Amino acid sequence: MNTVDVSNRSRIRVAVVFGGQSEEHGISCVTAGSVLRALDPERYDVVPIGITQDGRWVLVEADAATLRIGDDGALPAITDGAAVALAQRGQHTEVSVSAPGHPPKVLGEVDVVFPVLHGPWGEDGTIQGLLEMSGVRYVGSGVLASAVGMDKHYMKVVFAGAGLPILPHV
Repeated sequence: MNTVDVSNRSRIRVAVVFGGQSEEHGISCVTAGSVLRALDPERYDVVPIGITQDGRWVLVEADAATLRIGDDGALPAITDGAAVALAQRGQHTEVSVSAPGHPPKVLGEVDVVFPVLHGPWGEDGTIQGLLEMSGVRYVGSGVLASAVGMDKHYMKVVFAGAGLPILPHV
């Protein structure tokens, strides 16, 4: 993908996408909390986008403190928020939000999506494929590398094809 010229802005705008429909929803939320804590707010303007367990994309509070394992061991979960959509507008990706009873509101452009989804519909190439088809820049491995890395059998087939030694396996 093309690089982003952010010279006319003070900060790079990053959409962190997390949660998701897999059994690893809570761990993805914890990972997002770590990413939110690590992103320097002087360099990055973060737009936190959670995906609920039923598949809705929602805008969530950028409070990394709530995205952690609770004292009782409970994992966080994304359950509600204003609906979010990413839309490609020429060379730019815009985020729009719509809440019940309110007209849609455009939050503006994002420079890159940082997906931190775990399990199926996240690290298996599906979110990468969605972003590629939409022309949206993202962080991490592409569709094929993600899909192969998630499927251990095909990962071993690819490794063997590259001449890497593979241990016996079932």
